[in-house]
Amino acid sequence: MKSGSNLERVLEAGHFAFTGEVGPPRGANVEHLREKISHLKGMVDMANVTDNQTAMVRMSSWAASLICIQEGLEPNYQMVCRDRNRLAMQADILGAYTHGIRNLLCLSGDHQMFGDHPQAKGVFDLDSMQLIMMVKKMREEGKFLGGADIDVKPSMFIGAAANPFAEPFEWRVHRLAKKVAAGADFIQTQCIYNMPKMREWVRQANDMGLTEKVYILAGVTPMKSIGMAKYMQSKVPGMDVPDEIIRRLQGVEKKKVADEGIRIACEQIEEFKEMKGVAGVHLMAIEWEHKVPEIAERAKVLPRPQV
Repeated sequence: MKSGSNLERVLEAGHFAFTGEVGPPRGANVEHLREKISHLKGMVDMANVTDNQTAMVRMSSWAASLICIQEGLEPNYQMVCRDRNRLAMQADILGAYTHGIRNLLCLSGDHQMFGDHPQAKGVFDLDSMQLIMMVKKMREEGKFLGGADIDVKPSMFIGAAANPFAEPFEWRVHRLAKKVAAGADFIQTQCIYNMPKMREWVRQANDMGLTEKVYILAGVTPMKSIGMAKYMQSKVPGMDVPDEIIRRLQGVEKKKVADEGIRIACEQIEEFKEMKGVAGVHLMAIEWEHKVPEIAERAKVLPRPQV
């Protein structure tokens, strides 16, 4: 499948992918968005553009993705099932493709009760699995979900998310298998801190032959502070932060905690480079985009390949 995606070319050429993330602003502040993009340009193969992340209203993902393209950064257009029905989704996919967007990440979306509009009506016309299948049908068969023909097929490189840590753990790899069967080309995981559990999940994926069918990008988020680590450990659903990470951050001077968080992230990236079945890393430096060049340098993932 040739979508025209830079990420697809990097992965197909056998390079270790390095992707980033850009959160659209809580308003129409284009300059703030451009500043974030400037820190990622040339550092990553592609950047996720989140879609009303944490169910909070933000600039639309497709609009922010177009600004990424204008600034020379390839976007990964996130689409959540929470806010649109299948008509709106298919319309947005066609519109995004027309404007040069070539990567699409299919997500269910955080429930609206957790955001700033808890009374909003959740749509969830499709779930993430059905969204993946729909995009593949549009791309491969040139047909809308209703069966009508599409004149020019949107050749999107299809992404999906995976959480290797949610319970029951033994089901995790089978959920991954379903997303691969539905048509996912690449997978981005939840932020990883529990490395032994991640190793086991990847081993299972290797044993099932899934890593030969899909590219897995391991999610890495550097800890900025002990407070952040404790919050993620106790308050964020589906997150698995071992006590040893918190102890390690507590073991350094306060002014060196952020540096230690980056060091832990770089150690993880080094291990993922050698891990069979992992095709790259997805760096989520949440509101810490200015640190991406330093992290990329320290993790020895520069220069990025020109494919």
